[in-house]
Amino acid sequence: MTEAFKVPLNALRAIEIVARSGTLATAAAELGVTPGAVSQHIKRAEARLGVHLFERTPRGLVATPALEAALPPLQAGFRSLSEALAIIDGDQRGMLTITTAPTFAARWLVQRLGHFTRAHPEIEIRFVATTDVIDLARSDVDCAIRLGRGAWPGVVAEPLTAQPFFPVCAPQWRDRLRRPADLADVPVIADEGTLVDWDAWFLATGSAPVKLTGPSYTDPVLALEATLAGQGVMLAWQMVVADALAAGRLVRPFPQEAKTDLAYWFVTTEAKARSRKVRLFRTWLAGELANSP
Repeated sequence: MTEAFKVPLNALRAIEIVARSGTLATAAAELGVTPGAVSQHIKRAEARLGVHLFERTPRGLVATPALEAALPPLQAGFRSLSEALAIIDGDQRGMLTITTAPTFAARWLVQRLGHFTRAHPEIEIRFVATTDVIDLARSDVDCAIRLGRGAWPGVVAEPLTAQPFFPVCAPQWRDRLRRPADLADVPVIADEGTLVDWDAWFLATGSAPVKLTGPSYTDPVLALEATLAGQGVMLAWQMVVADALAAGRLVRPFPQEAKTDLAYWFVTTEAKARSRKVRLFRTWLAGELANSP
């Protein structure tokens, strides 16, 4: 075994933290040791490797060019190690952690998760509803269902279903909406966080845009609730309103829909994709999508 491979893992971790933070104190706090112990880790590693790892400057400890070049694979190694431990821990506990946006969760996924748990009672579901893009390699989240174009770095993204969008409303508004221009005469509910806009839908219909007025919501779940409550017309993604349309709680006043390059994607990491619980969930999700309204 060469001297390079005799540097202890704790020492490598201390070196990575100091390179990132510039201080011995930060590494000491993260590792639960004294700054003196971190300093000793660095000195011993330098002696074994035969190179200087840090320069002392007024800004603190700064990585030398040799360490700077080694940092990306060193940090990637710790990410992989952390991910591997999370997979082992999660599989042992039988817990599957899923994340997706609150609107999709509330209006499509949550109603169906019972089917999965009945089929696989040994797997416990933990749900993280957020629009934030969680780093799957650095967290205990096993997989995500995301709306987008699939270009997220460091993950495996598999397209689930394309997502057209179109206006929806409660049934009482349908008779007042004969043509797109009639939208100027009814309340139009604005979802301030949406990825699509009315101009794109008007363009898809071949109609000129009209001035739209109505209540505005920063939360897409509240915007949809307002639409279900009959407060106006909303521009919605197909999957989000599929069940409400099937139940007759919402209707499509116009047949035209707009298409984009956005889709729902099943997202995980290469390592987590090999986990039994993730593979079972992916297979179940494909079946649910195939049977969705």
